[in-house]
Amino acid sequence: MASSSAQQTAALQMVADLEIEMMTDMYRRMTKSCQEKCVDTHYREAELSKGESVCLDRCVSKYLDVHDRLGKLLTQMTQQDDRAVQQQQQNLAAAAQKMHGK
Repeated sequence: MASSSAQQTAALQMVADLEIEMMTDMYRRMTKSCQEKCVDTHYREAELSKGESVCLDRCVSKYLDVHDRLGKLLTQMTQQDDRAVQQQQQNLAAAAQKMHGK
């Protein structure tokens, strides 16, 4: 029983580590993409201009919105796939039961 609990804890830690890695990667890609799009490579001032700030704000907002929408879509697709697999398993079990019942 302790082994099962340890395995479950290790699996949860692995999932948490993977989620952190994925969020870090998304943040890195978003930062790079928005900076390339919005910030001039030849800095004129130490601070961002108003245009650069607005551009970055919109870019990050759009990036996060798309990320959220894709996450929801993937979750929905996974749930549909899970239901389809479950239905197939039920159909196979029913067919096997009919064969053994005859």
